[in-house]
Amino acid sequence: MNESFKALADPTRRQIIRLLREKDRTAGEIADYFQMTKPSISHHLSALKHAGLVQDERKGQFIVYSLDTTVLEEVLGWFLELTGAGKNSEAEPTAAGDPPRRKLQSDKEEL
Repeated sequence: MNESFKALADPTRRQIIRLLREKDRTAGEIADYFQMTKPSISHHLSALKHAGLVQDERKGQFIVYSLDTTVLEEVLGWFLELTGAGKNSEAEPTAAGDPPRRKLQSDKEEL
């Protein structure tokens, strides 16, 4: 989850996520929304992909990027648990930066 927070900390990457929420796009289509070089956009897409926030698929000569909501849902769930609004408000804390673990019936059980 640390990679997700690191990727989401950048405003350009957050804007890319907003664009991909609307529809899947190529790197060129994404670059049209920004005043920066295509290699810079590629760097941001790589960071988002590494964090598991976007995925890419080759379609002919183009690579199409799409939003992967699985990690976003995990991050959102962590925030909801933190605020006590999540379905697991009795989560026990773990090491700094890790999502809380759910309490299990037996103390010896691990996730």
